[in-house]
Amino acid sequence: MAIRITGTGAYIPTERITNADFAKHEFLNEDGSPFPYPNEVVAQKFQEITGIEERRYASDHLLTSDIATLAAQQAIAEAGIDPETLDYVIVAHNFGNVRADAIQTDILPSLASRVKHALAIKNPRCVAYDILFGCPGWIEGVIQAQAFIRAGMARKCLVIGAETLSRVLDPHDRDSMIYSDGAGAAVVEWAQGEGGILSHATLSYTADEAYFLFFGGSFNKKLDPNTRFIKMHGRKIYEFAVSRVPEAMQICLDQSGIPIDEVKKVIIHQANEKMDEAIIHRFFKRYGRVAPAGIMPMSIHKLGNSSVATVPTLFHMLIHRQIEGQSIASGDVLLFASVGAGMNINAFVYRH
Repeated sequence: MAIRITGTGAYIPTERITNADFAKHEFLNEDGSPFPYPNEVVAQKFQEITGIEERRYASDHLLTSDIATLAAQQAIAEAGIDPETLDYVIVAHNFGNVRADAIQTDILPSLASRVKHALAIKNPRCVAYDILFGCPGWIEGVIQAQAFIRAGMARKCLVIGAETLSRVLDPHDRDSMIYSDGAGAAVVEWAQGEGGILSHATLSYTADEAYFLFFGGSFNKKLDPNTRFIKMHGRKIYEFAVSRVPEAMQICLDQSGIPIDEVKKVIIHQANEKMDEAIIHRFFKRYGRVAPAGIMPMSIHKLGNSSVATVPTLFHMLIHRQIEGQSIASGDVLLFASVGAGMNINAFVYRH
């Protein structure tokens, strides 16, 4: 028996937004001054750095809890379980339900409660709760789920990562081009076979790093200063991630006892292609190795950064061979890793 992921699901929104769709945006500097070059140049430089060509936004009628439910239904069906047998429903997000025509966060009741209701689970011993942990939220939810199972508090858990970041973006901030919407889910349970979750590690840096991602006013100083949007110190995040994430990944892998040469895929948060490449390079360098070709599957080019949804969505796509030239097989060792607001870093080693 092992603690395994027995079913996955994902909801990829249907609204496709290309870099060209930002052509009419009035991008401004933080002080409100205009950019010295046109949007075409902004988009080109953006794509060169991040690798993002397009991203997906949720349709106006869908809320974060709605797309979380859609991903959950897939995962439950794939696992072949009765949802009434779930012990926990854990939903990772950052902004709750935000309507398309408003930016007010709605987390009353919690998104997990809404998902449990939408799944028509009547069992009161199925505990539903949310987790706020930045982009690493889904991975942290999986870590918590396996802890519940290992402690004998649960046998089956549903872990979901869902977000509609498109509704908390400042249209005058070029960083808004990074973010997207989506949902990914997984059933984690005791199951037949070997492998499963072998080790995990979580680190939180809050001394100088806590506010690298934050809520702030629009760069357009004519707008209401009390209306807040997601903001970030991009350079600081990059430097933090490439220096700290490889360390956390090494801690996690060493705890598993698995040699670096047995790692088949690194399923890393899709935040910035150049940053992720630098993280992988530094991680393998710690073992005196060069990262093998194809070790890091990418979905960011077409899906952007959907925060907590990126890792479970990527995993689902790999299982179902939806990423060209990429696949995983039974017995493969996978290293999951993420970094995000807080600043939080986490990872787990998984034998598929």
